[in-house]
Amino acid sequence: MRLLVTGGCGFIGSNFVRFLLKKYPDYKIINLDKLTYAGNLENLSGVEKNLNYKFIQGDICNSQLVNQILEEEQIDSIINFAAESHVDRSLYDPMVFVQTNFVGTQVLLQSALQHKVSLFLQISTDEVYGPVLGNQKYKEDEPLSPSSPYAASKASADLLALSYFKSFNLPLVIARPTNNFGAYQFPEKLIPLFISNALEDKSLPIYGDGLYIRDWLYVEDHCQALDLILHKGMKGEIYNISSHNEKTNLEITNLILGGLGKPKSLIKHVPDRPAHDRRYALDSTKLEKELGWKSKISFEKALQETINWYKTNKSWWERVKSGEYQKYYEKHYAYLKK
Repeated sequence: MRLLVTGGCGFIGSNFVRFLLKKYPDYKIINLDKLTYAGNLENLSGVEKNLNYKFIQGDICNSQLVNQILEEEQIDSIINFAAESHVDRSLYDPMVFVQTNFVGTQVLLQSALQHKVSLFLQISTDEVYGPVLGNQKYKEDEPLSPSSPYAASKASADLLALSYFKSFNLPLVIARPTNNFGAYQFPEKLIPLFISNALEDKSLPIYGDGLYIRDWLYVEDHCQALDLILHKGMKGEIYNISSHNEKTNLEITNLILGGLGKPKSLIKHVPDRPAHDRRYALDSTKLEKELGWKSKISFEKALQETINWYKTNKSWWERVKSGEYQKYYEKHYAYLKK
């Protein structure tokens, strides 16, 4: 199989590229990534030596480039991870999110249709449903009610993708995971930010009362789920992905501090952000029953493995947080300029 993975240098994308190359050594993986601030070539260090892997720097909004890749590489399937994904940033620069998350997805869908790909897998988010009330867990048929520009851009992309299935019979599946965590996550997100800050004895800024609830999914479990959806998912369907690990931000913070042996005095409550949804929670029964998926790693073990990774890869996150990764690219990946 010949796969185009967009955004493959990002957190989840890079983990999935590594997963695919390990499990399917005969697959050809083409990674298209613009290398914005969160796209990091170091996330795939060593992978470039694999003869079945090819990296192309470029923008999914560039229809000429996307069509060229699909034609020249004879792509069978597309997995679209490419996205602006940080809610906070979307509050200050929504246009970037609309451009990449919506317009970019449309370019990919149109090219997929034109080149008759066998599957388009759209990676979405639980945030498209909006806040979950009471003790509910949202199923795939819930109406979409996004709160932030980020969530709205992803919800719009989902609806557009479904329209290509209904209008043009483009074979596609949508995956909606909960909050991911694990190795190689850009340290603006809660878990890597708090781990790295705690390691430096810096404050851990918690929005409001810290009782906002998220449903946490270890990235390795996510990759397992996407593998099943890619190979066995029903066309035109949506699959929620959840390990059912609901934790408040304050609980996560205390677990991180405990795992690092750091004092709770590092916790700093800061003013809340706009449109901050109180709780997200998904029902993944459909994925579990139809495709036989279930998470393999307990939350506690996964979090400790994540903490250990950031402890042993301090140079990675120090460089990323300081912006030094751009200089690193110029020094170690000069071939990108050729």
